[in-house]
Amino acid sequence: MTLSPPRAPALPDPTADRAEVLVVGGGNAGISLAARLRRDGWRDVVLVEPSPVHRYRPLLNYVGAGEASMRSLEKPMGRVVPDGVRWVRDAVASVDPAAKVVTTGRGRRLRYTTLVVCPGTQEDWEDTPGLQSAYTAGWATSTYVPSAAPVVWPALRGVRSGTVLFTVPPEPAPCAATALKPLLMACDAWRRAGVLDDLDVVLALPGEHVTEVPMADARLERAFERYGVRVLRGTRVARVDPVLRSVELTTSTGTVRLDDLAHAHVVPHYRGPRWVSDAGLGTPAGQVDVDPETLRSRASDAVWAIGDVAAMATSSSGGGLRKQVDVLAKNLTAVAKGRKLHHYDGFTVMPVTTSHRRLVLVERDRKGPRPRHLPVLRRFRPRRLTWLFDRYGLPVLYWHRILRGKV
Repeated sequence: MTLSPPRAPALPDPTADRAEVLVVGGGNAGISLAARLRRDGWRDVVLVEPSPVHRYRPLLNYVGAGEASMRSLEKPMGRVVPDGVRWVRDAVASVDPAAKVVTTGRGRRLRYTTLVVCPGTQEDWEDTPGLQSAYTAGWATSTYVPSAAPVVWPALRGVRSGTVLFTVPPEPAPCAATALKPLLMACDAWRRAGVLDDLDVVLALPGEHVTEVPMADARLERAFERYGVRVLRGTRVARVDPVLRSVELTTSTGTVRLDDLAHAHVVPHYRGPRWVSDAGLGTPAGQVDVDPETLRSRASDAVWAIGDVAAMATSSSGGGLRKQVDVLAKNLTAVAKGRKLHHYDGFTVMPVTTSHRRLVLVERDRKGPRPRHLPVLRRFRPRRLTWLFDRYGLPVLYWHRILRGKV
């Protein structure tokens, strides 16, 4: 590790072909880690990210409930890349772990000493035939897809009768539990509008429960019952007919087909980038196969991964990512100095809005529920204060502290 100010300019360097630490991905994981490494004294950090826009993705659910605008969650990427970090505005095409080389879409070859893979996961439209066409037709949407999020609330608000389907995506998915936010906020809006009794609201879950924390799941089950939500468990979206407005779900016992839907909030299935598997770094789902405690690749000691793309036996979340950044930053320094590695315990946070401006915050690790920030007494009770913090407090913390490597 090279310690060092002064800071290098935060501009793309077309001549650079070598990096001490090469970070792939300019989302929460990549930006906050790069900032943390600079604060820890790492001099040569390069970020590979093709997008010109950085999004605070948790607010997409509030866009889908009419509580936020796309403008409030987006900033130019150039404004969030940390000072001293060189930004390569390109996408990764391939990785050669043996040669320690990343090749970009434009053919640029970047040599690294340490590679951190954190580009997130991507929509696997091919896994659900017809879904993308249903999005284009406008009767299927989800807050998980940025281009679709602005039309979710107008679509749901206009529904007054018929069947409406909501899905929770199977793993790997970006904080799958938050797919309940649009469902429960919409149900509360329909209740207040006096049309909920005219709707057949269906929820398709990939498992039996959402959070696997009994007290939290009991709260959510009561919310489903209160709103009259029909829950289909152990299901997966198999195909969509964009013309007939139907969705076919597979279950352990057969198939369920929902026809003539008034609307469907169907979250796409996700997988890691193809180049992860092509490089021999991935699981069948395209995630990086890492030691879930140290975050180091099982295939290459020079490769590490965090965020949605890393297979670490826990539900992904922004709160969990903050812990992962801390552990990984410490581990990169530990390797450089020959010290013992730190361990990530699988801590994650699942914020679920249960009604109009009330939210339950569920915290757990691999062993089960672990109260870290919440009062032990009634910690799974939906609160307005928790909603206000999730909607207004966390975005401020994100832009001014988390992305700067300070939290």
